[in-house]
Amino acid sequence: MSANTPGHSRGLKKTHKATIAGVAALGAAALTLSLVSGNGSTETEPQALSGTQQVAWSYDASSPQAKALAAGIEAQQSTIGLKAKQEAEAKAKADAKAKAAAKAKADAKAKAAAKAKAEAKAKAAAKAKVAAKKRAAEKAAASRSVARTPVFANNLDGWIREALYIMDKHDIPGTYNGLHKNIMRESSGNPYAINNWDINAINGVPSKGLLQVIYPTFKAYHVPGTKFDQYDPVANIVAAANYAADRYGSIDNVNSAY
Repeated sequence: MSANTPGHSRGLKKTHKATIAGVAALGAAALTLSLVSGNGSTETEPQALSGTQQVAWSYDASSPQAKALAAGIEAQQSTIGLKAKQEAEAKAKADAKAKAAAKAKADAKAKAAAKAKAEAKAKAAAKAKVAAKKRAAEKAAASRSVARTPVFANNLDGWIREALYIMDKHDIPGTYNGLHKNIMRESSGNPYAINNWDINAINGVPSKGLLQVIYPTFKAYHVPGTKFDQYDPVANIVAAANYAADRYGSIDNVNSAY
């Protein structure tokens, strides 16, 4: 029967047909047995098929051979499919692992950056806090200093008291009475008094102010923080007291021209 005989090939898949066709071709090229009468004897000899001989192939899907062949093909395809599935799963697993590692690295980097930023912010805040505390302390000290600075009257009593306040800061000795007695003797309390007749005046450096100080002495013993003016009452008193302390130990020890 030919391969197109009804009931024999309709049950096969395309892959089955291709495999069976290959097997049939090999069978056609193989040796075949035929009974040939030689010299009248009945001996059988194997004869090769000629190229012009037609080979007929019949297939029975219900035969053990066909079933075994179909089972083998299905097992092979199942093995190939399983291998492909395993490879795909392995690749997916590797991709997922790489993605997780990249995410963990990115998260760690972001966490480190956030930590560094927080530390820098905390450091800046602490520095600003220290600076603010320092400014507040300085401001408070300045306020206390201003509050402690007394207001002196603009008269002889106020000038002497302000001079004593400055002298105390610069460790210049002297008392209210010592300053007052010398002022009254030298200028009678006139801050603009000037001596134009003594030797100093003849030399071009007349004595001036409450304690009649000449310019070279005023310049040498002037105390910073006071005006650089011989006629300024406070500056004149402090410079004269500074000079008297250097030469006589204190303005209190001066009882005549000095």
